[in-house]
Amino acid sequence: MRRKSLALKVGAVTIGGEAPVSIQSMTNTDTTDLKATLEQIGRLSDAGCELVRLAVPDEKAALALGTIRKYTPLPLIADIHFDFRLALLSIREGADKVRINPGNIGGKEKLLQVAACAAEKGIPLRIGVNSGSISRELRLKYKGATAEALVEDALRSIDFLEKNSFKDIVVSLKATDVPLTIAAYQEISGQIPYPLHLGVTEAGRGIRGAIKSSLAIGHLLLNGIGDTIRVSLTGDPVEEIHVARDILQAAGLRKLGPEIISCPTCARCKIDLETLVKQVETLIEKMKLEYPLKIAIMGCPVNGPGEAREADIGISGAKNFGIIFKEGQVYKKVAPDEIITVLEHEIKELLKKKHFFKS
Repeated sequence: MRRKSLALKVGAVTIGGEAPVSIQSMTNTDTTDLKATLEQIGRLSDAGCELVRLAVPDEKAALALGTIRKYTPLPLIADIHFDFRLALLSIREGADKVRINPGNIGGKEKLLQVAACAAEKGIPLRIGVNSGSISRELRLKYKGATAEALVEDALRSIDFLEKNSFKDIVVSLKATDVPLTIAAYQEISGQIPYPLHLGVTEAGRGIRGAIKSSLAIGHLLLNGIGDTIRVSLTGDPVEEIHVARDILQAAGLRKLGPEIISCPTCARCKIDLETLVKQVETLIEKMKLEYPLKIAIMGCPVNGPGEAREADIGISGAKNFGIIFKEGQVYKKVAPDEIITVLEHEIKELLKKKHFFKS
């Protein structure tokens, strides 16, 4: 059962409550480069990103955020470190949410000024605690950057904000270590009513970063913890969205389009299955499918329909022909060079039947 949390609005997106787990990312362009930043936000949106965070390292970036706000419908989150005045300026420039790290914002009074400004504009704050920014006092108390240290660091700021009547709070407790991240979120989840932003900080590049993020985020989501997620990967942030969508879909929490099922191949495989899978992925992207269709791509006709019985539609490959099957049953044989064309046609027919596709 999913943990109950307060519902907060970030622009047009609801985080927490009964809302679906939302997907975030962060631009890696220079925020003051309006053309590059807007282009990247557009690509993130097209990929399925629902909230975008931007680094605001100086006044020029905060003012640029105000301009960017005018040209994108996606909620914008200002990422602030060290200078609370940048948070105030970002809020005035139209930020839909502000992420601050209490460990480097400059003390409780400055945090209070940010909260007051956020309350005036009706936007939430994310209290983002990282294992690398835990205070020296808490490191000594807990003998390092432990889950308990992360939780106490966050609770101190939350308690201060609550005592000053501010409760539009989102909380994150990120570490580079997967077990530490999981332990911290598990410990705090029962102590506060606020939405939790999940992620593994500085997870790395490519498959390794995706694995670390999937382990931590997936474990927590499957245990009912988490309201919004960001997969942190080195490189193009659009890749973060692909991984985040796959995590949510694999966890059964959201249906975000087709799911491809493909076998790992063996000695029975007589076709170039990897290329075929890539062709199907390209086809799905071209068709802009949103229906949660299960498409199976199997390397041989021996186990294809049987192993992919739950698929809506699929392909089994053989040396000189392909087999199209629907709902686990053989449907027709096709020539190898016709597989993708026939598959596209049959997907359209299937979706028409489901009243999801119009010719």
